[in-house]
Amino acid sequence: MQGGGFFFQAFVYLAAAVISVPIAKKLGLGSVLGYLIAGIIIGPFVLGLVGEGGQSVMEFAEFGIIMMLFLIGLELKPAMIWKLKGSILGMGGVQVSSTALLVMAIALFFGLQWQTALALGLVLALSSTAIVLQTLHEKGLMQTDGGQNSFSVLLFQDIAIIPILAIMPLLATVHTSEHVENGGGGYHAASTWIDGLPIWGQTSAVLGVVAGIIFTGRYLINPSFRLIAKTGLRELFTAAALLLVIAITILMGKVGLSPALGAFIAGVVLAQSEYRHELETNIEPFKGLLLGLFFISVGASIDFHVIASNPGLILELVAALVALKFLVLVAIGRMFRMSFDNILLFALALAEGGEFAFVLFSFGLNNGVFEASLVNPLIAVVALSMAMTPLLVLLNEKLVQPRFGTKEKEEKKPDMIDKKSRVIIAGFGTVGSTVGRFMQANDEEATYLDPDPDNVDLLRKMGLQVFYGDASRSNLLHAAGAAEAELLIIAVDDAEKAVEIAKTARKYFPHLEIIARTSGWGDSFELIGMGVKNIYLDTLDSSLRIGSDALSRLGHRKYNVMRAMKTFRKYEEQHLHELAEMRHDKKKLIRATKQRIEDLEKLMLEEREELHKDKDMGWDASGHIADENHMRT
Repeated sequence: MQGGGFFFQAFVYLAAAVISVPIAKKLGLGSVLGYLIAGIIIGPFVLGLVGEGGQSVMEFAEFGIIMMLFLIGLELKPAMIWKLKGSILGMGGVQVSSTALLVMAIALFFGLQWQTALALGLVLALSSTAIVLQTLHEKGLMQTDGGQNSFSVLLFQDIAIIPILAIMPLLATVHTSEHVENGGGGYHAASTWIDGLPIWGQTSAVLGVVAGIIFTGRYLINPSFRLIAKTGLRELFTAAALLLVIAITILMGKVGLSPALGAFIAGVVLAQSEYRHELETNIEPFKGLLLGLFFISVGASIDFHVIASNPGLILELVAALVALKFLVLVAIGRMFRMSFDNILLFALALAEGGEFAFVLFSFGLNNGVFEASLVNPLIAVVALSMAMTPLLVLLNEKLVQPRFGTKEKEEKKPDMIDKKSRVIIAGFGTVGSTVGRFMQANDEEATYLDPDPDNVDLLRKMGLQVFYGDASRSNLLHAAGAAEAELLIIAVDDAEKAVEIAKTARKYFPHLEIIARTSGWGDSFELIGMGVKNIYLDTLDSSLRIGSDALSRLGHRKYNVMRAMKTFRKYEEQHLHELAEMRHDKKKLIRATKQRIEDLEKLMLEEREELHKDKDMGWDASGHIADENHMRT
């Protein structure tokens, strides 16, 4: 039943996703496992609906990985990458080198040549970036210590692919004519612009391309997107965003680098761009769809004929690979002093093989590093181990952590929140607590969430019911009753965290009305761009109160001052929303700001003149009412 043309193949893949994922989510398995199971069912070894075209589909679907890393890069500023340098170089370097050496030692024990053993160790040291990050994001575990360290190791692995590809041809042990095509991965070696260049030439070309991406992202992309944004055509912006990612993919491939790494670098460069949110919004749907297609393709590519020919050996190899990498990762977690619960998450998430193993196996076959008799069963081993990853994370969450984990009870609190209110306040610091106490004094209860465990402990000792947790996690908001609540007040003092919370709320609980505390124009504009209308700048009220108090002490009437303060606040808030619409055009933004300052000065002058015309009634500087006509009589 294979074949049927492009539209039939598209129908099969989309139907498999639409049917399988809701069922998997309902059973608590997660979307990734649902996609993998769907791929197995529609693959050549069960229903046989896809198979011959699976290889081309895999190549297309891999674009989802590239877009995923581009979006991850958009979330990370260079300063954050620098902050993670210790875990990237330390954990990542130790993991790849130690795993590769152990696999090499085992391969040598079984009689493989040292070149093949070393190449095999480097290939199997890698983990699945796509499956791990998608699973951790879906479970809301990326912000944990285990999630952050998993990301650091995966980033190092993506970087390590470059030198691994460079040394592979030097490890050749068999004639390339012995290469046998395989359909397990969909990756194939391709000619590049730097083929035939000396080492120094290849290095210069690679560095030049990376420098070009950084230069273009910093100095050329923003003006280009500004011109596109002026057209007012959203579909053109989407096309430009996809064009950017595709161009990077082609360029990196032409110099023999990982396209995913190039996309990640471009994302980091654009992380501080004013177009970050628009890029993310436009690419996100394509990323999700193509990643789902990739996971289905991985499931469909598992060769059950190879497994059926020797099931005992294949399952033993899968168990051995997962166990070996698990023990290495546990040792690394201990070495870097991670907590036990995070060690378990870290080790189970990264214990599988990775999608780039398909690249390296294919490349190794083409360059005489591996023999087909070795590669064919190992492709099945890697694919099976990848399919096990979401299952291992699920088992860790449901069975291992409740019994053996050492999570603090606050981290389990989302499942135990039994308080349901019409209002949720995220952030119970100085601002959040004041808002909460004021509402409570007016007989309105709220559910309080705070990300600082020390602050939560202190508040509980004071008799306040505050729940620990990161409100940017959808499962926490759900546990806090966001599905039934009417209002979310974001009062955290971290601007980036406020934006994350709002993004989660808009995505999973669109009915919630949001009131957000902001610290400046940048995060205010970003929140307004997401549709959040109720924005309150941290310093506006305090500044106006200080200014009005100063005017009062200088002899100005209290009534005039209070009225002027109210007018100024109203105009300033209106001004903020108007400027948000032109935030992508800096020249226009500056001109509009200057004009509105002049307009506000004129407005305040006109209001003062009106008050001077009728100065019989008003408050004096001390706040007492003065009625001059009444006093004269």
